[in-house]
Amino acid sequence: MTVARKNRNYLKLASAILAAGMLSATLMAETGAAARYDNQIQTTVTQKLAAKKAFSNVKASVQDGIVTLTGTVDLYQGKLDAAKLARKAGHTQGVRNLLDVAGPNVPDAQLEQKLAKKLRYVREGYDITFDYFALGVKDGVVTLEGQDRTGLGRDEALADIANMPGVKDVIEKVSIEPVSQFDDGLRFRAMRVIYGDSVLSKYAIDPARPIRIIVDNGHVTLYGSVDNKMDKEVAGIRANQLFGAFSVDNKLQIEGKPGQQGL
Repeated sequence: MTVARKNRNYLKLASAILAAGMLSATLMAETGAAARYDNQIQTTVTQKLAAKKAFSNVKASVQDGIVTLTGTVDLYQGKLDAAKLARKAGHTQGVRNLLDVAGPNVPDAQLEQKLAKKLRYVREGYDITFDYFALGVKDGVVTLEGQDRTGLGRDEALADIANMPGVKDVIEKVSIEPVSQFDDGLRFRAMRVIYGDSVLSKYAIDPARPIRIIVDNGHVTLYGSVDNKMDKEVAGIRANQLFGAFSVDNKLQIEGKPGQQGL
């Protein structure tokens, strides 16, 4: 190796060490600046928690601007609210939420049934036809999956879940369908041909039992439950007649048969 090449390598190494040192110094300075407000943050958060009965068993500690919440709340919504309260304190850099939900322990099957009923009947209006949710509960942890057109149905469903006694945690896996005038047109055409059929019009009466029409980039999927095999087949035939649909996936369940029911 030539002397010139050795010198270039030494310069690169020195530059890397200098850059690392500067980054470390910057991080230390930022951490030190955040730590200056620890006492102020803790006082503010502690006072705000003490002002609400729901947070009587919640403790807060602060290090380098990070608030750590420990203790218990009665509802999962209380866990979310406590974190939101802590984030609003001035100079807070983040929140570590270690709260446990210590409300009643509800058997998973019972909790899932109660949530399914709640979610079916609180979502109303035409847009209910264009979203689909599926629930799962294990050890009090609720998993919400599905697709939503606007995000409003998802947010409402999550709020209902968070306020249900027995829910210990929530895993949300709901995707928002892409904004598309083409898809919107396909949705409304699908709604007209499906609910306009004399065999299927009955599913528009009960808001808990519409045939869910999900459209994603021209691909149509039908969810929900119907009374019999013929109704499922008719819905599939009508959907396959849609002009502009790239594909149709008929996932309708027949009432009373095993299979995950849509909400």
